Amino acid sequence: MGLLPNGTDQEYYNGDEFGNYQYISLQNIIDNFTVSYVGEEKLISKVKRTDIIFHASRAIQEFNYDTFPIEEALEIEVTSQLHFVLPRDYVNYVKLSWTDDSGTQRIIYPTSNTSNPKAILQSGTGEYLYDASGNLTFAVNSETLNKFKDAPNGQSSETQDNLYKHNRGSRYGLSPEQTQSNGVFYIDKLKGIIRFSSNMVGKIVTLSYISDGVSGDNPKVPKLAEEAIYKYIAYAILSSKTNVPEYVVARYKKEASATRRNAKIRLSNMKTLEIAQVMRGKSKQIKH
Repeated sequence: MGLLPNGTDQEYYNGDEFGNYQYISLQNIIDNFTVSYVGEEKLISKVKRTDIIFHASRAIQEFNYDTFPIEEALEIEVTSQLHFVLPRDYVNYVKLSWTDDSGTQRIIYPTSNTSNPKAILQSGTGEYLYDASGNLTFAVNSETLNKFKDAPNGQSSETQDNLYKHNRGSRYGLSPEQTQSNGVFYIDKLKGIIRFSSNMVGKIVTLSYISDGVSGDNPKVPKLAEEAIYKYIAYAILSSKTNVPEYVVARYKKEASATRRNAKIRLSNMKTLEIAQVMRGKSKQIKH
């Protein structure tokens, strides 16, 4: 599209995808691998394109977990329902926070003291209730969930007896998830949602999470890890063939591991000046 007066590529400034030059698309990875590795007198003489697509997608997923984790962030306002639906590409959360009036994000901590079990409907005498097909019937929400949503800050209220014991020194430690006022959450895996404590109503919550990297419309890979992806695909294809010598498979397994390790080092993004600045604010000597 030509250059701007300052010599910059004009195409870079069209659209809203600034910064994408640091990535390479899945389509380009597949095309480049086919050109470089597949064909007569090359490493892989013949392979189906669908196999390359499969192994390339698997490579991106595997690398996203630890080598170049693609971190996404979503923001919603918590309603009276007190839950956040997990996105389709969700793998694991990095952090949850709510935004105060100054734009500062306050960390929300997970709690392991509650859950949302399936509540079986019972008669007045305690017998289980069944539907017309003879299957057990369940309530929409469990009593555990209802009480969690109704409790202030998602915590059980203190009784006079508990307060007396605490004042007498019978409590020998504090749980960090209990001794803060930012609220708590837990992930309801059966429903695929995140549930919040009652004091989160009306707050703007941000979910930072690790994406699987391939559920979007245009999966991308950092260029610093491009070679590692090619080696992973090559090893995956060779290891699935029956007529490939074992020493060749072992060689590319070693190369795939080495290039992945190099990619992880490249993408570690450690800045010595930033580390030094943080250390200046520390009052204690760091022991090695």
